[in-house]
Amino acid sequence: MAEGLFRHALDAQGDPLKSLKISSVGVSVFDRQPANPNAVAAMSKVGIDIKGHHSQPITEAVVANALAFFAMTETHLAMLAYQIDPPPANAFLMRQFIEGGADSQIPDPFGMNLSHYEACRDSMVEAVPSLLKTVEALYHAQLAANSGDK
Repeated sequence: MAEGLFRHALDAQGDPLKSLKISSVGVSVFDRQPANPNAVAAMSKVGIDIKGHHSQPITEAVVANALAFFAMTETHLAMLAYQIDPPPANAFLMRQFIEGGADSQIPDPFGMNLSHYEACRDSMVEAVPSLLKTVEALYHAQLAANSGDK
């Protein structure tokens, strides 16, 4: 759901954000599993089709090539840190950049009913504007750092 929402948001931006590659990886998933039917239904209600999505586990290659990671919960961040040594410094909670004291965690709806998936989706939607700003800042910081290497 996060990948679908963020891709949708990036598509509305200009370059370079529009051109960024994004993908969803899991810290506790089986490879190539289809999206949960409740996730598909929750996303279709906002006009985003994730029927073709398949899970993929986190790998060292993904870590090496990522601008940033955004997790739903502190537990997800802890699992990432457990699986990847050293833990990536560019891992954050999706909602940690929302101003005004919003809850920083998004409860994982895995195994729950459609209303939980819709609530999860809505929590992610609230995070998208702050994520766009964060990703843009990280992109420009990385670009500046890379141009300083030459």
